[in-house]
Amino acid sequence: MTTGPASTAPVTYFAPAKVNLGLSVRSQRADGYHDLHSLMVPLNVGDDLELAPAPTLSLRVEGAELPTDERNLVYRAARAYLDAAGVSTGAAITLHKRLPLASGLGGGSSDAATTLMALARLYPAGVALAPLARRLGADVPFFLLGHAATAAGTGEILSPIPVPRTALVLVNPGVEVSARDAYRWLDAEEAFTTALDVEAIVAALSNGRPVPYLNTLQGPVAARHAPIRAALQALGTAGLHSPLMSGSGSTCFALARDDAHAHEAAQALSRAHPGWWITAACTL
Repeated sequence: MTTGPASTAPVTYFAPAKVNLGLSVRSQRADGYHDLHSLMVPLNVGDDLELAPAPTLSLRVEGAELPTDERNLVYRAARAYLDAAGVSTGAAITLHKRLPLASGLGGGSSDAATTLMALARLYPAGVALAPLARRLGADVPFFLLGHAATAAGTGEILSPIPVPRTALVLVNPGVEVSARDAYRWLDAEEAFTTALDVEAIVAALSNGRPVPYLNTLQGPVAARHAPIRAALQALGTAGLHSPLMSGSGSTCFALARDDAHAHEAAQALSRAHPGWWITAACTL
């Protein structure tokens, strides 16, 4: 049980986004879940979380209309840690939401993982974070790692892997996609795919060549969302290469030669599509 907060001043933590540098959905299991094989990498863009000790737990959200109670993954993560650590007080949390919602960038999962790690610093208690993360969501444990990893099984089998620093451009055309819908559409088509060739993907990233990755969900999702098809086409004609949808969408990305190229392409795309969320980024 903790005896008190390690600090009383508010502290801000960065919650990175992620992209899937390939996502293969290999099959649907009897329990309704799916066997996956993915290469996930954190990015230098994301949300911010500000935490300070407080008599009770409270959550405020800036930048998006989101619930601030048990319906919010940040709140549930905080409640889970405080209960596990035996903390009788709480924390005042402000989530500065900068990523688009339901966008395939893992924003909610990253926010939850960052909340766990932040509270472990605020109220040190030797609590194992991985079991809490697994109960919160499939992608939450990945964000505890802080670096690239392959994910297998239902996403719970994580294997860290070195991935070269890569510049890219993210485009979100303003469509929210439910992951549940994306998998439901895929199941109806049974268009499952085999495991990724991770070695070939990493080699292509290292050499700046077109990357032999795929996203099994891209076909079913893009077929139902014209803006996603438009985003993929725009990336492909902006001087970038290897455009792909991330996760269940709707964010798409493509790779650049370097940071300067990514920023130039992002600026050109922003001028051409002022209603889209567009940013240059790089892998961490």
